Amino acid sequence: MDRGEDVVRQLYGRWRGPLHGYVLRLVGGDHQHAEDVVQETLLRAWRHADRLTPDEAGPWLYTVARNLVISGFRKRGGKHAEVPIEAEHLPPVADAVDHVLQSWQVAEALRVLTPDHRNVVVELYYRRRSVAEAAVVLGIPPGTVKSRCFYALRALRDALEERGVTRS
Repeated sequence: MDRGEDVVRQLYGRWRGPLHGYVLRLVGGDHQHAEDVVQETLLRAWRHADRLTPDEAGPWLYTVARNLVISGFRKRGGKHAEVPIEAEHLPPVADAVDHVLQSWQVAEALRVLTPDHRNVVVELYYRRRSVAEAAVVLGIPPGTVKSRCFYALRALRDALEERGVTRS
């Protein structure tokens, strides 16, 4: 058995039940849809087995599953009715959890960028500098900032899509 298969078996054993329960709530109790999402999530985990460990994969798995549900909802044109979830079933810090998951996804995706591309993204989007200001800080021409930004955002988009994040 190769490492990928072993990791997926461990992920399945540890996370399948909790992940299914989580997705089941997201899809309004549709067991078949929830199972499909869990299977697709685990398939994506298998594709990324070299970067996942069963003990630390939870946030990644939950994020991919959530994004699959959202993208599936959008593809169907919003045909699933939203099912209200009672407040006692929600974690008290749901917004904070989503924020942490999103931050984690972006941080992971930023790591795959080259340092030059990452620096441009940080200056323009995190430090909110103009192209001219970023050019001065980075010591490069404004045209280079624009070019690097274009390619950095393309690479960032690809990295996020690879992690299960889809565009709206």
